[in-house]
Amino acid sequence: MIKATIRGFFYFLHLQKRRMGIFKRFFSKKKLDKGLEPTKQSLVDKIGKAVAGKSTVDASVLDQLEEVLITADIGVDTTLKIIDLLEKRVAKDKYMNAKELHLILRDEITTLLDLQEESPREVKPLVTLVVGVNGVGKTTTIGKLAHLYHTAGQQVLLGAADTFRAAAVDQLTMWSERVGVPIVKQQMGSDPASVAYDAVASGLSQGVDHVIIDTAGRLHNKVNLMNELAKIKRVIQKSIPDAPHEVLLVLDGSTGQNAFEQARQFSQATEITALAITKLDGTAKGGVVLGICDQMQVPVKYIGVGEGMEDLQEFCPKEFVDSLF
Repeated sequence: MIKATIRGFFYFLHLQKRRMGIFKRFFSKKKLDKGLEPTKQSLVDKIGKAVAGKSTVDASVLDQLEEVLITADIGVDTTLKIIDLLEKRVAKDKYMNAKELHLILRDEITTLLDLQEESPREVKPLVTLVVGVNGVGKTTTIGKLAHLYHTAGQQVLLGAADTFRAAAVDQLTMWSERVGVPIVKQQMGSDPASVAYDAVASGLSQGVDHVIIDTAGRLHNKVNLMNELAKIKRVIQKSIPDAPHEVLLVLDGSTGQNAFEQARQFSQATEITALAITKLDGTAKGGVVLGICDQMQVPVKYIGVGEGMEDLQEFCPKEFVDSLF
């Protein structure tokens, strides 16, 4: 029992070290700063204007700050949570200047974003089910994710289970060829669960590290979506009982509060364990990352800050907030 515990501990350290190695290789603070520049101008610069010339943070400053946070697509509920914290701090200390306000905002936003992920699982292959509506960059995110792990020396296999959308299988096939990883696919209109089953079975037989499965992005009929995802889970669990190990929801950050609504609806259709928020570059709505993370209580795992193959980055709350402030 003790030996098994020690082995498990060292395996956990190995996975953490490997994960951090991937993070360092593909994390670029420069790209993050550039990608979040529009959001920084919309959010932090407006905060600066709200407190300009103020020696203390009073009710009028908090009112202006509330408006800034809401217009930055952070969301009403999360904004009110932040304002309530600041009001309590002002009431307690009786005095707060602009510099202290920035420090408290940084700490509070970092805390809201820093949700604890589950420890890495000792499984092979690790099966990820990727969900999200059409147009959010779901298939592209899968390709970039495959590239991230493949370049780090891990074996990846893709499953093209989005057999509903025209050209979805072709698009994922192009990514598999571009990255240099195998793909399991069937004809358009095939049973998505059948494709997912074949992908997991193939991943097991080939001994790959990751199986990443694309799914259809339909939300107009949540009942059908729910049934389809439930069926996919049932059939892949015939091969791996606890699969999928991760359900990754891809959201388009440039859509602001629409992204939050999509997250809410998908959470009603299936369990979501992690988020990937794309297209944060070129939009001033990056504040939605904070609102979604706080309201859904689901950790953001990846963010997209560009169109390049290596512009999908693992999400680090501290670095994200540093780039904003």
